Amino acid sequence: MTIDEKDLLNSILEGLARIDYIKPDTIPNIDLYMDQITTFMDTQLAASRRYPDDKILTKTMINNYAKNNLLPPPVKKKYSKEHVLTLIFIYYFKNILSIGDIQEILNPLTERFFAQGEEFNLTNIYEEVFSLEKGEVNNLMKDITKKYNNSRNTFDEVAGEDKEFLQNFAFICMLSFDVFVKKMLIEKLIDANKAKREETVPASEKEKKEGKKDKKA
Repeated sequence: MTIDEKDLLNSILEGLARIDYIKPDTIPNIDLYMDQITTFMDTQLAASRRYPDDKILTKTMINNYAKNNLLPPPVKKKYSKEHVLTLIFIYYFKNILSIGDIQEILNPLTERFFAQGEEFNLTNIYEEVFSLEKGEVNNLMKDITKKYNNSRNTFDEVAGEDKEFLQNFAFICMLSFDVFVKKMLIEKLIDANKAKREETVPASEKEKKEGKKDKKA
């Protein structure tokens, strides 16, 4: 492995090591206005930017999420801590899933646990899910190192810059296949959960939905 290759792998692993989630106790316990929300998210998730001028979250994005029923509406133009938690989930999901799939994931969650005043709430769910993050990052670092090393063992018959280019291409393909398979698995889980929910919908509710479809037709 050349010095350049070591630098590339180390850069990738250092980037993974810096990945962190927004701790619940860093989220203000007071309701926030739109500008405060965007500033908070931009600051907390700055490390995830690809380019320095990338926007983590904009007013337009938040308004669209509310219009598409991904985010419960604000109360008197203010957003609660649970709004922030929901936006964090949306931020991570939107990079790999469609709006429709995100709805299928988040709508049941917000219907059951958003602003319900129960002891077990959205904050508890967020903490439980993201407590798994550190262990998962360690596993990813091992897996990426293995894929990287495997890619360095390809195209031995090629020399010079072409070899480096093709080895990097092989590395990208391995990572992309991993993302592709996991995305397929996520979509299958979403579809299974959707089918299960539809089985439990009362007949009267189904008739209402079918009636609305007929009117639109």
